[in-house]
Amino acid sequence: MGMTTEPRFLQACRRQPVDATPVWFMRQAGRYMAEYRAIREKYSLLEIVRQPELAAEVTLQPVRAFDVDAAILFADILLPLQPLGIDFGFYKGEGPRIHNPVRSWDDVARLRPLVPEESLAHVLEAIRLVRAELDGKKPLIGFTGAPFTVASYAIEGGPSKTYKTTKLMMYAAPDLWHAFMEKLSDALAAYIRAQIRAGAQAAQMFDSWVGALSPQDYAEFVLPYSRKVLQAAQAEGVPVIHFGTGTATLLPLMREAGGDVIGLDWRVPLDEGWRTVGYDRAVQGNLDPVALFAPLDVLREKVHDVLRRAGGRPGHIFNLGHGILQHTPPERVQAVVEFVRTYSVQNT
Repeated sequence: MGMTTEPRFLQACRRQPVDATPVWFMRQAGRYMAEYRAIREKYSLLEIVRQPELAAEVTLQPVRAFDVDAAILFADILLPLQPLGIDFGFYKGEGPRIHNPVRSWDDVARLRPLVPEESLAHVLEAIRLVRAELDGKKPLIGFTGAPFTVASYAIEGGPSKTYKTTKLMMYAAPDLWHAFMEKLSDALAAYIRAQIRAGAQAAQMFDSWVGALSPQDYAEFVLPYSRKVLQAAQAEGVPVIHFGTGTATLLPLMREAGGDVIGLDWRVPLDEGWRTVGYDRAVQGNLDPVALFAPLDVLREKVHDVLRRAGGRPGHIFNLGHGILQHTPPERVQAVVEFVRTYSVQNT
């Protein structure tokens, strides 16, 4: 059955008027859902990703449960590292750990080029399965980590609070940093391009850690590489979302790097953030993920505050300022979807 109009999520990405503000959530698939936990009892995260049927199933769970306006591919931002020759594993209680961090010229020289159709074929197959299952009713978002955030993992060897090793490479060995970022951004550009060609109808680039940088460092060491990945996705003709956290001082530079939609985290009021980004871009956000634990009337007021600040201007996609937190009550996720939909109807 063909759709008469495009899904509202895609319309909002292009700043077209919509019947209701589209809403989806970062980390909408995951441990807070019983359906996901049931699968995780049998399979590790990497096992789910390596089996396209499982990855597709997990991708679809929140769409079925909450009727969100978009599915986002279930994957991990570190996946493209393995084919480059950077090995990692996930460890209980500490997250990912890189076994051979990138710290020297030899490490960068050894990196292999990425051919996603070969090494990440399982991810592309999951996209095809999800598209077939969604049957045009809801769009599928593909995603990649941003060069800075993925590089930080690869250099630090895991999560970091200070990004000291990463920043020291920028400051003390800038040529090495740029050489690594050239190779990494080429790989991430190829990866997101392959996802779109496999059927992703939009793409999001996650720069979750970029808030660690000053605007000067971002402009010099990050912007050109983020731009390369974003432009590769835009060249495929789909809307592209550029997301980061802690980015209040970086928004003008993120806009310059590119993206049809700029993600706003909860630390900047939505109206101020949109004004900074410019009204010729769409924005996504920006409820605090912790608000989903608050009393229901407080949660409703916070959702309404975000929508009020959006002011009914075309081009707002409702989301959290970052991912859904573990232990979030699923009924609160459902409540947010309903608050957004009913607000839109009452205030049009």
